[in-house]
Amino acid sequence: MSAPTGSPGASITPVVVRLKLSLLRNGLRQSAGRRAAYVASAVLVLLFAALQLIGLIALRDNAHAGSVTVLLVGVLALGWAVMPLFFPSGDETLDPTRLVMLPLRPRPLVRALLLASLVGIGPLFTLCMLIGSVVAVAHGVAAYVVSVLAVPLGLLVCVALARAVATANIRLLTSRRGRDLAVLSGLVIAIGAQVVNFGAQRLGSAGLGQLDPFGDVLSWVPPSSAVGAVDAVSEGSYGVGAARLALSALALAGLLFFWSRSLTRLMTSPDGSTLQAAEPARDRTRSAGLGRLLPPGRTGTIMERSLRYVWRDPKTKAAWVTSLAIGLIVPVFNALQGTGSVYFACFASGMLGILMYNQFGQDTSAFWMVAMTIASSRDAYVELRGRALALLVITLPYATLVTVLTTALLGDWPALPEVLGLSFALLGAMLATGAWSSARFPYSIPQEGYKNVAPGQAGLAWISIFGGMVAAALLCVPVIALTIWLNVTANGDDWTWLLLPLGTAYGAGTTFLGLRLAAPRTAARLPEILTAVSKG
Repeated sequence: MSAPTGSPGASITPVVVRLKLSLLRNGLRQSAGRRAAYVASAVLVLLFAALQLIGLIALRDNAHAGSVTVLLVGVLALGWAVMPLFFPSGDETLDPTRLVMLPLRPRPLVRALLLASLVGIGPLFTLCMLIGSVVAVAHGVAAYVVSVLAVPLGLLVCVALARAVATANIRLLTSRRGRDLAVLSGLVIAIGAQVVNFGAQRLGSAGLGQLDPFGDVLSWVPPSSAVGAVDAVSEGSYGVGAARLALSALALAGLLFFWSRSLTRLMTSPDGSTLQAAEPARDRTRSAGLGRLLPPGRTGTIMERSLRYVWRDPKTKAAWVTSLAIGLIVPVFNALQGTGSVYFACFASGMLGILMYNQFGQDTSAFWMVAMTIASSRDAYVELRGRALALLVITLPYATLVTVLTTALLGDWPALPEVLGLSFALLGAMLATGAWSSARFPYSIPQEGYKNVAPGQAGLAWISIFGGMVAAALLCVPVIALTIWLNVTANGDDWTWLLLPLGTAYGAGTTFLGLRLAAPRTAARLPEILTAVSKG
């Protein structure tokens, strides 16, 4: 006769697994849209897994199959490690703090949560990848016997890694900084896509042999070592295969131990919610330090407010970090591939210049406090000038750094002055059109979720950003024309250095003129701006 659920000898594993299934079922019952999204995502993931499985099986007998498979498993493990940091709300059972009031011991809870974690699309996808990997490298009866151990071992290591990371960082994930990480997940995906694209191009030109050095190292790193063990046994290296399999087993044991210790600490120690008494003093210290570096008066106050938005507001921070990363990736990656141009460095100024558009939208409903300080065109000009200067504090050195780095990678140092001049002219034009567009086409940015435009305002966003970019490009026509003329004229190369002071002066003048023209419109349209940016 089985023991009752509440008795000491009862296992909580079936209860936790049923809880996971209930959470999944109840989540799908909330709306038809959620069910459709889940089914569609499941079908796409399974279809992709099937294609990958077929590709891995086709890789069988390839000389570099071992390197490809261990690298694939390593990437899977990395994904399992970082995904809980960016999508903590994707699985309700990732948060063990929901169980702190229950009389549960860490070891049975770890075992139950580990098995419950095997329920879902992610584990099924990983299982397909592991099966395809061992099929690609397994040759002989001994290798298939080892595969029976390697596949579940690799899957358990991936799942335990995700759980251990989530548990160790659960205080962070449920805080404001954790929400910042979730917003920044799009940036990681964008950077990862660029890295994958770069790697695929390199492999396409040089072949899979370039992966062998990485494969030799990763074959000793769990959970890739589990697949590496199958590959070693296939080649007759039974000792090496046993050592690699043992490494994966030790990694699983270590992760489970670390997970158990983290659970114990999490479920027996208080959080820091009542230990923030010293925060106001630290805030005042930081404010005083930052204020000393900025201009005195209202301009410095506006700059400090804007810079604090960059650091504290999740949506503003995400926009800044994304622009900084992509502005560096595009010119540098193209330069590394040998297909870029030094003029690609202007991409950095363009990406950061976009941040000047919809300046008031990032304030959302708090813009009414700013609006109360604007009583004339002069007040509006000072407000816009402070925001532009805050943007320039980061943008000018950053654009210069990207330009110098791109020039160094391409070895085209004579073009440095003209490219810097073009970058500064483009930045000035975007600041000018951004200030005008912020006053003419303001729109709200929702604070929750991943949308950057409130419903019904998508048209305003398109007009504001893309219309402003076209206007900025037209404003840069004189500098662009002068650059082309100097490069095609005989002995024109001797005078291209003039583009640096001319482009800088042109950008500064354009910014000044744009702020002056936008200030009266901003002061006159304060009620409309406040209404537009408060809709989110």
